[in-house]
Amino acid sequence: MHQSIKKNEFLTFVEREAKIHIDNYIESAIHLAEEVHSGVKREDGTSPFLETHIFPVAMDVIRHYKWANKPMTTIQIVSAILHDVMEDNERILDLHAAKSYGFDAYFSHRFGEYVYKVATTLKTKPLEIYPGHDEKEQELERFREYCNTLTKSDYDIKTIKLADRLNNMRFISKVTGHEKINRYIREAEDFYIAYTIIEPRMDDFYQEIRKAYEDLRLLSKEKTTIAA
Repeated sequence: MHQSIKKNEFLTFVEREAKIHIDNYIESAIHLAEEVHSGVKREDGTSPFLETHIFPVAMDVIRHYKWANKPMTTIQIVSAILHDVMEDNERILDLHAAKSYGFDAYFSHRFGEYVYKVATTLKTKPLEIYPGHDEKEQELERFREYCNTLTKSDYDIKTIKLADRLNNMRFISKVTGHEKINRYIREAEDFYIAYTIIEPRMDDFYQEIRKAYEDLRLLSKEKTTIAA
């Protein structure tokens, strides 16, 4: 069963766990996330993206800051809520066609340069801009560049990315036979497990990413056994 968090549950969690009042800044971030991700489903074709990804990821970010005993403001929460809004370009362009100055300018102006930087750093770039003889080589080049960027990024970006990846790994483990299972296993082995122990260490994410990885490996082995 996938974790599904409703908006009111999320808002209650923010006020209770983060001790942060729900102001217009957070409400505006949720409104934009609702607008961009409305109707978007996860890999199982039924689970809503907002309730099973955006809200749970933001909650895990809050949990990490509490675990690490680090100060947290609305900036981290809004960054987590909006971490995926730059991913669906066509949808964004349709929704904001009336904004002649463009979505990027609107986003940066409304939520600030820092939140904009988080979203653009975490955005996956188009595959066609990378060199390679075939799609696999291009994907590898993109992954290398992305990992290099993440290792140089600040604490907030690292936290949000690990929460994002953890959610994706947990979710895909419930979607039997999905093609992303093997990719997430490979990327965990190549980067994400080590990323949790590169300074600044995030031992809480290490434990959870490692467990999610082992679960995916077990699924992959079971599938191989059945196929044989």
